[in-house]
Amino acid sequence: MPIPPSRATAARPLLSTRKIVHMSMLIFAFLLPFLSWVQAAGCAVLALLFNLFLLPRLQVDLSKQPGVAGADLTRFAGSDTEFLPYPASTWTGIILYPTSVLLLILLYRHHLHVAAAAWAIMAMGDGMASVVGEGLCGPALPWNGEKRWSGFAGFVVAGTAGAYALTRWVNPSLPVNKVLIVSAAAALVGALVETVPIRLDDNISVPLVSGAFLFCAYLVERSALDSNVPFLRRRVLVAVAINAVFALLALGLKTVGRSVAVAGFVLGVAIYLGYGYKSFLILLSFFLLGAMATRLGYATKAAREIAERCRGARSWREALANTLAGASFAVLVITTHQEAAFLVALVAAFAEAAGDTVSSEIGQWLSPRAYLITTSQPVPAGENGGVSFGGSLAGLLASGLVVGLGYGLGLCGKGGAAIAFSAAVAGNLLDSLLGATLERRGLVTNGIVNFAGTSFAGGLALALTLL
Repeated sequence: MPIPPSRATAARPLLSTRKIVHMSMLIFAFLLPFLSWVQAAGCAVLALLFNLFLLPRLQVDLSKQPGVAGADLTRFAGSDTEFLPYPASTWTGIILYPTSVLLLILLYRHHLHVAAAAWAIMAMGDGMASVVGEGLCGPALPWNGEKRWSGFAGFVVAGTAGAYALTRWVNPSLPVNKVLIVSAAAALVGALVETVPIRLDDNISVPLVSGAFLFCAYLVERSALDSNVPFLRRRVLVAVAINAVFALLALGLKTVGRSVAVAGFVLGVAIYLGYGYKSFLILLSFFLLGAMATRLGYATKAAREIAERCRGARSWREALANTLAGASFAVLVITTHQEAAFLVALVAAFAEAAGDTVSSEIGQWLSPRAYLITTSQPVPAGENGGVSFGGSLAGLLASGLVVGLGYGLGLCGKGGAAIAFSAAVAGNLLDSLLGATLERRGLVTNGIVNFAGTSFAGGLALALTLL
């Protein structure tokens, strides 16, 4: 006799087998103090092979919602039995989890406490969010109706506890108070990423973003901020005044709404604080290049129905996507002792943003056709992942102009400028690849792709400069 939906829901366990498997693998993180990074990476590879070849043969339900997708564990092809254990969504989650662990170990091989903490946030935070969110219910999040405040809080609490415990275990020499504060902040960031309404598996997004945040947060030193206080006292007043003028002017001209003006004001102040008018000019260069490229040939793009709405006026989401990474690097300029490295990262992030915007706008104006970066298949201009010769050349020029300005202002030397330009080009390539793959499939939004491009460019420049 079939179980009524209400009874089936009530009988379904809160913690799925999939979550139990993910959380149990966290036990291996406690071996990190006794392993070299090569050995740790080898363990992650073994876990990946286990999930690939052995776990499917156990024929357990590894769907996100137990009893829904895992009941039919075999399919038949012709006269032969073909073992296809999971649907695609379940399969990718099982593979992406150990893959993320491997990436964390490789990226932070000299800082394994960062890898361990991000791992704990992914496993403990995500697992507890499901348990608390489904168990307590409660009001939904305003930005994602499928997630609840109770699950969000459970993620933060469990992620903080897990990150703190593993960090102290792997690197007990770190200050206790700093570990607790950084762990809590990283868990909060991970919870925000987990609740972003996109279809991308959070086994990739949560650990990568949390890991990057943890690495940068541990570079923050009170002594660095104290040394910048004499400059910041006057810089704060100038930053607020200049950005208030820009925001009020934009509101008066009705080119932006209130939400965009507020977002722009906050981001602009943060960027100005980084290195005064010099870092602010980098932001303005991106804005001016993007605005000119958007308006250039606007009538032609409008006729092709690919022009930006409202003559290119961006929303607050687009403002965040293009400038949040740069603003974060600007804050880290004044709060760490790695000022030069984060200045290069700031320049690279805005060079990537300028290159991406200009290449897209100019490419759509010059030609009605583009080519997918993955297959070279002809597609209409404006298609996600589409590139063209004219647009790509214009994007390279825009990135070069921003980097050249950064070099002229003394934000980076010749070596730093070369790194910033190379990182910006790499970020633009990643942007196009994500557009041609994930965005075309509806897994992520254009804003997420833009944020990934600027963050990757800045992160790559930072890593190369620190090395």
